[in-house]
Amino acid sequence: MATFTATERVLRFDSFELDVRAGELHKGGVKLHLQGQPLQVLAILVQNAGKLVTREELRSQLWPADTFVDFDHSLHNAIARIREVLCDSAETPRYIETLPRRGYRFIAPVKEVGVQALEPTSRTEQVSAQHRGSRIRSRAALAVSLVLMIGLGTWLVQSFSHQASAAAPLRSIAVLPLANLSGDPSQDYFADGMTEQLITDLAKVGSLRVISRTSAMQYKGTKKGLPEIARELNVDGIVEGSVMRSGPRVKITAQLLHGPTDRHLWAESYERDLGDVLKLQDDVAQAIVQQVRAEVTPQQQVRLSSGPPVNPEAYDAYLRGRYYYLNQFTMLSGLNRAKNSFEEAIRKDPSFALAHCGLGATYLFLVFFRGISPEEGYRLAKEEIHKAQELDDNIGEIHDVLGEMKWRFEWDWNGAEREFTRAIELQPSYSCAHEDHANYLSLMGRRPEAMAEIAKSNAIDPGPSSAMAESASYYLMRDYASLLDASRREVVSNPTEWTAHASLGVGYEGTGKFLEAASEFQTAVEMSNGDQDATASLAHAYAVIGQKAQAQKILRDLEQKSKRVYVSPYTMATVYAAVGEKDKAFQFLEKAYREKSPEMSWHLKADLRIDNLRDDPRFLDLMHRAGFAQQRPNPK
Repeated sequence: MATFTATERVLRFDSFELDVRAGELHKGGVKLHLQGQPLQVLAILVQNAGKLVTREELRSQLWPADTFVDFDHSLHNAIARIREVLCDSAETPRYIETLPRRGYRFIAPVKEVGVQALEPTSRTEQVSAQHRGSRIRSRAALAVSLVLMIGLGTWLVQSFSHQASAAAPLRSIAVLPLANLSGDPSQDYFADGMTEQLITDLAKVGSLRVISRTSAMQYKGTKKGLPEIARELNVDGIVEGSVMRSGPRVKITAQLLHGPTDRHLWAESYERDLGDVLKLQDDVAQAIVQQVRAEVTPQQQVRLSSGPPVNPEAYDAYLRGRYYYLNQFTMLSGLNRAKNSFEEAIRKDPSFALAHCGLGATYLFLVFFRGISPEEGYRLAKEEIHKAQELDDNIGEIHDVLGEMKWRFEWDWNGAEREFTRAIELQPSYSCAHEDHANYLSLMGRRPEAMAEIAKSNAIDPGPSSAMAESASYYLMRDYASLLDASRREVVSNPTEWTAHASLGVGYEGTGKFLEAASEFQTAVEMSNGDQDATASLAHAYAVIGQKAQAQKILRDLEQKSKRVYVSPYTMATVYAAVGEKDKAFQFLEKAYREKSPEMSWHLKADLRIDNLRDDPRFLDLMHRAGFAQQRPNPK
């Protein structure tokens, strides 16, 4: 039976030295990165070198029955970690021998490193030395035993402390970007997509706060330690791992760690055909949920195990579409690449619900950034989203997009809230749904509820993109001081993102800093290659600072442009309002109303560019017909 034995402070095998009391492993004087349960397992094996240490003995000493960590997986991965550090092999072991279904044996010679006595020089001295040596050895043995007992006690206390903390369920988790082990940098989109899908699956569990993709992705390639990352993201657990794609096979290796202490909790590898990749992701997510002891409702359990087979080529195209959609959604070139990729995925697999949802969402953003007319974009988006809903109505993103459609195109305010609420029910940690719901509540004038949703969104997405979500809500609430603060943070985080500069411009203008506003709008126009909304904002700023000729020039350019491409009638209305042509402004607002322009449903109640129209009876009538509250919003 394996026991802790009284040993000298340091145990040596080959070029390794294990300091039992300090809990450290060295090689050639260099401390190796082995700690927590793997180090504890190694210490037990080394102290019982040559003896079988059964799995039950290891369990009883390190993993008591009430520990939530899966014992089989944890022991397997602790041994794997030890072998990795020792450069050992399970097939041809030099140090740790596996006895199948029984346990492990440490097979290398172990030497206790101790103090050697000086050799006496005479018989008398030898006798005297023997007596002295006997007393010294007795005292030394007692001292060593005391030291070992203290060290062992400290170690056991730490072990039990670790077990006690491990026994508490993890309440929050971050999935760091999975490493691309394919050897091909062009496959990064695949590893990033697998990371996003794992986050999406975990976000379905209501009792677990899952950090969003945007916040997690900032740590791609980082050299920061896990405790620092855990502190920055305010999470208990961290998942890290890798993806390897080889031909028709894909392999995910994932490990769960206690973030604040960098303590290993669980690890496993999963390998499937690419066609079963959705089921593979579900398996990984379910294993993590089990390890963190998250409370899962029966409905959430069904959603976690619902990954259907998918055509491998369709899935590859889908991940490329997601890459463009998520990383280049404010640029028409990126949105068109996303559209093409989603369309390819649907051609390869018409029953792929996620691809239909991705294409529908892309059509909406093409409308929002003036790449397609609202009428055509809404029709195409509606077709794709309803098809996705027919295939799988339990995807949170589908209902989030439906909420956007009911708000921005149908002006169905109650229907929009139902869909946002449903999206959050399906994926409680889906930050986009919380952001969109916060924006909706802001527009409706429900500030306390909106601020609560912003807080939830920031808890899930504490990274740079959180400022963008805040900016939108503060704009819709006409809280320009807060908008200015959030937009400044947004510009610092995303200096090359034109929408950040546009938001900052609105913040400056709303707080009376008109010259600064004109400068930011000019930057937004240049960065966006002439986005219509940014251009209209620049025209309004020019008019406010007295450069009406510049505003008139922008108006003429937009009038000419509208003969060649679609120009939003709402955009035109704001520029006519800027130069004082109110009748023309109302003419184009009526056109925007007839088209149910998504820009109108976003801007009409909040836009300071049309404040000079708000006292006109025609505007009050328009607000009434559009379903908005009739009172004029007041800046904070």
